[in-house]
Amino acid sequence: MAVFPVIVGYGGANAAGRSSFEQSYRRMVLESLPQQQQAQTVAGLATMMRLVTWNGSDYTDHQGQRLSAGEVVAQYTGAVRDGTLIRRIAPAYYDVDATPWQRNVALAPRDGSLCFRASARDLPHPLGPGWDIDVDSDGIADVSVRGTQHWLLASTRPTPIKAAGQLPEGFDPGALYHSRFQPRGLQMAVFAATDALRSIGIPWARICDAVRPDQVGTYASSGLGQLSEEGFGGMIRARQMGGRPTSKQIPMGLNSMPADFVNAYVLGSLGHTEAVTGACASFLYNLRAAVRDIHSGARRVAFVGGSEAPITPEVMEGFGNMGALATDEGLLRVDARDGSNPRRYSRPFGNNAGFVMGESAQYVVLMDDALAIELGADIYGAVTDVFIDADGIKKSISGPGPGNYLTVGKALAAARSILGEETVRTRSFMLAHGSSTPQNRVTESIIFDRLAEAFGISNWPICAVKAYVGHSLAPASGDQIVAALGAMAHRRIPGIKTIDAVAEDVHRQRLNFPLRDLEVENLDVAFINSKGFGGNNATGVVLSAQTAQSMLARRHRAVWDQYCRTRECTREQAADYQVKADRGELTPIYRFGEGVIEDNDVLISDRSISVPGYRQAVPLTPENPYGDMC
Repeated sequence: MAVFPVIVGYGGANAAGRSSFEQSYRRMVLESLPQQQQAQTVAGLATMMRLVTWNGSDYTDHQGQRLSAGEVVAQYTGAVRDGTLIRRIAPAYYDVDATPWQRNVALAPRDGSLCFRASARDLPHPLGPGWDIDVDSDGIADVSVRGTQHWLLASTRPTPIKAAGQLPEGFDPGALYHSRFQPRGLQMAVFAATDALRSIGIPWARICDAVRPDQVGTYASSGLGQLSEEGFGGMIRARQMGGRPTSKQIPMGLNSMPADFVNAYVLGSLGHTEAVTGACASFLYNLRAAVRDIHSGARRVAFVGGSEAPITPEVMEGFGNMGALATDEGLLRVDARDGSNPRRYSRPFGNNAGFVMGESAQYVVLMDDALAIELGADIYGAVTDVFIDADGIKKSISGPGPGNYLTVGKALAAARSILGEETVRTRSFMLAHGSSTPQNRVTESIIFDRLAEAFGISNWPICAVKAYVGHSLAPASGDQIVAALGAMAHRRIPGIKTIDAVAEDVHRQRLNFPLRDLEVENLDVAFINSKGFGGNNATGVVLSAQTAQSMLARRHRAVWDQYCRTRECTREQAADYQVKADRGELTPIYRFGEGVIEDNDVLISDRSISVPGYRQAVPLTPENPYGDMC
């Protein structure tokens, strides 16, 4: 009897908002929601964006004026719409019309001293000891470093890449806790993991009491590492900018930090940790590792996630020089009427000119089915399988190949074996990679179309959430999963609203690319697809909450009534967090130095090891797996 990995919580943030309790999904389909859900979504985002605050009894604007929920919706719906999803890159990231360019390209003598030309606005931050700076009205900085005079001449230029999927305007995860010296990607990870943990509705201490320390696992990564000033980006630039790397930039920059930070500061976990990177498929790679370990019994609880903060001039230019990102010029060639509209930069399966970068942090919490029933966990869905295949021989390492045929085919076959042909044919949908490049729209659509024919599927709905939030690289499949869970709960698939028509070269004999939100009678299973650089293909199978609970009721029928009673308490606690989160009470869990375990706290024998915070000890009595040879 196979262990059933169920989703008991999820959280995070991307350009559409907070992930828990379907807020980011609801923003995608906002205009199609019932009026009450629209109001809830707008009010929650307004507090997240600090447009209004909750004072304990009602909302307050920046002038101290009290507002009802209805007044918040009436006054701030426009600001919420404008400040979410893909939009023009905000100056808080960098100025797309005057991006620092010439940082340190020439040395020349001046009055017997050396000067170098660079951007005055791109000086090291914070300035090191001995720095003194005086910037005149022309933007020329006279900088004194340890008494030696240098001239820095400001040099900037416009960048052709104007749009990105940024977190909601006004939302700063680093301002919610003591995050000094932490890269943005790790600030996002701390927030996202907290959101996921609180969405469970069961205290973390109670979960720890029910398992051994090594039965908990965290599986998370970033694709590029942390490239902001506090991570690898600052380390690489430091000497060129006349500074020196700090002691924090290397450890903070590592791509395993979205797992390491969660272990150290959110969960306090002593369990398994794993950071798998597979380019744009990294989230699914980590999900595969977690599902594998739950299936084997090695893990009973798994935090799966990823975080990426790639909206920096260097990253954007790097992808732009590959021809991968959409630009005003490129889009105007395919759409002279609306090509420069930042809201329509990302056009999956339409006439497009490249993908749009996005930032995101997403975490999903899995449990084995027996533990979920024991603890009364609510069930948001289930992940039965994730399949991974490479592309074989390639002409270009960034180009697509045949591996995705294998992953999609295996996922369809796995779902058919569990749920039957009728469910796969009529009550499934595909969350496409949908990167918004001309090459992807052809290569991914032909895979879907051919496999739909092989499995007898017609009019298969295809969803592409990168139209809303952009491509967040490592956590991109996490964006797709949280959208899938929302779509299955609300029976409404987000349409590809940034295109007017599907491109002529898209294969769609058996596919349905809805351009508006698509209401359906039932959705029982979602397929999550990813096609990453290097031949990193992955496809996951995610069951709806209704389907997962129906299966659990059959397996655990003897205790199902008791489980349902226990689950009521879980739902009450989760709902309490939802109310607080919707009111902007979003303080992350950050346990810096809290409850540090000393050497003497670890109890050791030759049969087991016990650590504080867990009732169950880790046994040291494994069976010999090589008994036939020893």
